[in-house]
Amino acid sequence: MLKLSQQEKQTFVLHTSYATIDGFVLGILALNEFVFLKSIHGSNYQMSLLFQFSMAVFTLLFFFHAWLKKVQNRKKLLRLAAVITRLPLIAIVFFPRTAALYDQSNLYQWLFLAAFLVYFMGALVINPTINLMLKTNYEHHHFGKLYSYATSLNKIVMMLVTFGYGWLLDIDYYVFTYALPAAGLMSIVGLWLLSMIPFELEKVMHSGSIWQSVRHSAQDMWHILKTNKPYMHFEMGFMFYGFSFMVSVTVIAIYFYEGLDLNYSSVAFYRNAYNILAIILLPFFGSLMGNIDPRKFSVITYSSIMLYIFFLMLTVWFPASVMVGNIKLYYLLIFYIIAHGIFAATMVLLWNIGSAYFCAPNEAGSYQSVHLFLTGFRALFAPTLGVLFYESFGIVTTFSIAIASLAIAIFINLWSYFRWNGQ
Repeated sequence: MLKLSQQEKQTFVLHTSYATIDGFVLGILALNEFVFLKSIHGSNYQMSLLFQFSMAVFTLLFFFHAWLKKVQNRKKLLRLAAVITRLPLIAIVFFPRTAALYDQSNLYQWLFLAAFLVYFMGALVINPTINLMLKTNYEHHHFGKLYSYATSLNKIVMMLVTFGYGWLLDIDYYVFTYALPAAGLMSIVGLWLLSMIPFELEKVMHSGSIWQSVRHSAQDMWHILKTNKPYMHFEMGFMFYGFSFMVSVTVIAIYFYEGLDLNYSSVAFYRNAYNILAIILLPFFGSLMGNIDPRKFSVITYSSIMLYIFFLMLTVWFPASVMVGNIKLYYLLIFYIIAHGIFAATMVLLWNIGSAYFCAPNEAGSYQSVHLFLTGFRALFAPTLGVLFYESFGIVTTFSIAIASLAIAIFINLWSYFRWNGQ
């Protein structure tokens, strides 16, 4: 039983409330790529942009990092970001509900992409602020556990919503015109609750022009990487992992649609069944992460994604399947689900709070900004390269490239850990 301070208890209640609402939102967004392909009739390359936007926006932290450090009232900024970046989703309620209108023009495909580009821009403020708020309010030895509890609840809600949403989409391909606006409204409510977490930022005097702020951002990011070698190696490994993930994630969505011929219910099953295992494993991995170096922890994460890509690739040669109700169950994808469950339970911790283990609590926002900027940098090219590899060389070559990149990531982190004595 954890002995929490009053501040930790208050933070945990607000954090789990936000995580629950965010689970509803993520449950709707989990099927976005398939809504874009099947309901809106977007192209493969357009679909790669949908994922690319979600990560590439983090490159703007190069400009925002120093400015964000100047903002004292993070609560107000968080609420403002919530309203501005979620409003475009509400406008999707005006999208047409007939296939002919989507086939006649690609206007709605681009409007859909634009709405989500604005939505993803919110992460520039939201993600670093969450890390800073939680690291400031949770004790170091409680951080991983409390984060894993909130994330488990998040995944339970996400899983239930995704299954229900997939079932509704099979009945009505255009139910997204109601679901996405609802997700936008819920996201505003969730972020408003998150902003109520008790938090005070030390006052730091800043001056200078916007270009001086940009230069300061670059210098600050470079200083962190240059002076903290273990963290730099951790991010190097993440670059190779991230390239692999981004190359494969868009191709997996296309392969589910074109190669495996899955309906919405089947896609919802494969996109979320692994969360059952992830929910069971999250408290264990949350405790484990608090006791071992993130570079060692990453080996579990990278090995599990390597396995799930491998089992998915095997369906090219062994496509045996059976219908279970409305779900097309491929036998080999049972192992894909197991490996994906381990990946989901570990990556959510490693990606969101891994960087915080390399720094003091008041530096968590800056370290996460560096992490997110590097995520955005690889997103500028990796998702589109994935589609290019798939259309030029096929699914096997694309997945093989992804697996090789993961092997390099594992090597870098193990070398760093043992070379630098786990420091």
